[in-house]
Amino acid sequence: MVGNLIENNLVTIAGKVISGLEYSHEVYGEGFYSFVLEVPRLSDSNDKIPITISERLVSKDELSKGCILEIEGQFRSYNNYGREGNRLLLTVFAREIEFLEDESKIKNPNQIYLNGYICKKPIYRTTPFGREITDLLLAVNRPYNKSDYIPCIAWGRNARYSQNLFVGDNIKLWGRIQSREYQKKYSSGEAVTKTAYEVSISKMEV
Repeated sequence: MVGNLIENNLVTIAGKVISGLEYSHEVYGEGFYSFVLEVPRLSDSNDKIPITISERLVSKDELSKGCILEIEGQFRSYNNYGREGNRLLLTVFAREIEFLEDESKIKNPNQIYLNGYICKKPIYRTTPFGREITDLLLAVNRPYNKSDYIPCIAWGRNARYSQNLFVGDNIKLWGRIQSREYQKKYSSGEAVTKTAYEVSISKMEV
């Protein structure tokens, strides 16, 4: 059963380490660290994706800025209770890691497969440029009765199709993880630049 659950959330991601290693948390004596991976897009821009890795998978002395990595794992969500209230934190949880010689060795830098359940009514909208988008929130089961809540975006005909899905519908999807910066304005008038992470869907099945 546990094996099946892991297969419903599969990520392969490759790119360059652009931050130092930071201590994240500890579970049953096992320490976890986080860093940011810059992942190339087909266009000239990059996605900056947070990674969480166990100290048992790689020694923290081996990982440094500029390393080129390929990582296999899962896209996971955590609740963070801070001064702004409850926030959903998203990270790629690494299960396997491979060091690459250079960026020319990166083949398919950003792939994700999810099999989960719609847990919020889909929201259909159009951009100022007329692109059709539907926002989905997918609950993906994890072992030990946990779930990850993954924001996803469908485009074009997938957007038109998925706007009619219902809460509880089971869907499979393929796509990539993307990062996007946005401005959050506070009542004090202060504006802060934040980063959101979501799955851009290329293919889906109900």
